[in-house]
Amino acid sequence: MTLPGTPLFTWLLALLLALLPGRVSAHPMPTTTLQLDLHPTSVTAELALPLNELQLATRWNLLGNPSALEQYGSQLRAYLLGHLAATTPSGQAWTVSVGEPTLTQAEQTMTGPYQEFVVPVQLTPPAGASTRTFTLKYDAIVHQVATHNILVSLRRDWERGLNNEGGNENVEVGVIRTDTRTGLVPLLPVNQEQGSAWRGFVGIFKLGVRHIAEGTDHLLFLLTLLLPAPLLAVMGRRPHWEGFGDTRRSLLNIVKITTAFTVGHSLTLLLGTLRIVNVPDQPIEALIAVSILVSAVHALRPIFPGRELVVAGGFGLIHGLAFSYTLAELNLSPWQTALSLLGFNLGIEAMQLVVIAVTMPWLILLAQTKLYPPVRVTGASLAVLASLGWLGQRLGVENPLGTLADNLGLVGPWALLALAALAVVGFVLTRPRNTQTSPS
Repeated sequence: MTLPGTPLFTWLLALLLALLPGRVSAHPMPTTTLQLDLHPTSVTAELALPLNELQLATRWNLLGNPSALEQYGSQLRAYLLGHLAATTPSGQAWTVSVGEPTLTQAEQTMTGPYQEFVVPVQLTPPAGASTRTFTLKYDAIVHQVATHNILVSLRRDWERGLNNEGGNENVEVGVIRTDTRTGLVPLLPVNQEQGSAWRGFVGIFKLGVRHIAEGTDHLLFLLTLLLPAPLLAVMGRRPHWEGFGDTRRSLLNIVKITTAFTVGHSLTLLLGTLRIVNVPDQPIEALIAVSILVSAVHALRPIFPGRELVVAGGFGLIHGLAFSYTLAELNLSPWQTALSLLGFNLGIEAMQLVVIAVTMPWLILLAQTKLYPPVRVTGASLAVLASLGWLGQRLGVENPLGTLADNLGLVGPWALLALAALAVVGFVLTRPRNTQTSPS
């Protein structure tokens, strides 16, 4: 006779549990994440603690409690201070400070949606100690919930060129979990390789490139400014854009406009990064939408002919402040800031030149055909709609136009291919006819 507790019984029980529907369909429990940012004199971190696991560990009434943040915010900070510590390899204690928590919605792979507390943390080593090598002690939640895991990752490290603007490029440092044999939570050694100024510079250069390549609003502003560049403005009672100027004039216009924009955004990038000028990001983001709207209206009908340089430079000042938020939040040392300003600006300029190089030849070609007026009006009208959508979003009014505008970057490569095809077809079909019929 086979009795409970024998190997056969154990295997049968495991098989039965595995086949239970509730067991099969249940979501895995979410983990705590701890993302580290390495700076020359400190390590900042962001902790994200799932409420359901935190409630199990603390017995606090968190789930379904709309006042959870107000009711438990102070207790959470005290709780974390008791479960988080760092020491140098020689055992010297670091200073730990815990910021104000926020409550957010989250979703991890396989978990489904859930709520979590997000808490900023700062770890400061003793004077002269490195921020790249230390021992982390963290056992919040896992000291009570043995199945819980804490994923520790490196989010930003200037010296290694890790800036993680996309939010999904973390480098795993380790996983903290209870040792089921001893019931203890092991310490986590953090030992990051030394970086260099060159790797930091290259990382920031790539960040500048990416900021333009993925910044749909900055790209749209630049392209909208370039739309009327090959044309001549006719003023009078009804100002309008007329035929193609010439290639030399078009290229000169483009160089002047992009240079003015570069001078403008370089100046405020410097002032904003050094925190000499400090403007909240919401009005700046709204003004960027306004800059696109004004440029789009100008592309439809000339409203500031001959003053494009002043306008491009002025709007460059606004865009530069938006760029500066990216560098300012990296909390760099003075020499890292100087290198980053150069690298970030060069990255922005490199990407702008790429955009101009792949766009302007087709615009110049198309501007010599009868197809250009409808192309220009269509492009400028789309820019008007996108700018109005973004403006509404940035003033707190959610709208479908803003959502559609956010996705414009996805169709960018296809739009460029369509522009090139249209330019070639239009030039081949209409240019010879124009040449034959043009007056001598």
